[in-house]
Amino acid sequence: MFDSGTNLGDYFTKNQEIMKNLLFIFLLLPTIAMVQPNNVNGISQAISTGNADALAKYLDQSVEISILDDVDMYDKGEAVQMLRTFFAKNKPKSYSQMHQGTSKGQDSQYTIGNLVTSSNSFRVYIYLKVEGSKQLIQELRFDKE
Repeated sequence: MFDSGTNLGDYFTKNQEIMKNLLFIFLLLPTIAMVQPNNVNGISQAISTGNADALAKYLDQSVEISILDDVDMYDKGEAVQMLRTFFAKNKPKSYSQMHQGTSKGQDSQYTIGNLVTSSNSFRVYIYLKVEGSKQLIQELRFDKE
């Protein structure tokens, strides 16, 4: 265990450094695993500014849009137009993401946020399909609070 040229203090100092490095790695791994390339920040930014065109790049080819009681499936172009109309009537003042999660199989994500506009407040639900490194909005709901 110890050779004749090693004193006990040096042995413990080296082991402390190794343990600190291992602890750092084990604490960092969950953080690295959670940080995956995602579009949630870009989506949040587009909603907070009311930019339907910026939101378009995150939409799948068909999207379920729910605005209050009006729910329907739209192709991407129609969905963008619905969002433009919504944001024109409801100018965003702020958007804050409240919750975010990933499915057990990690093939989908969701985020829930609050949108405050010039006329109302909305709870916003976003469901995203994960395909490789891409996340595409499958469902976008705006419910009045």
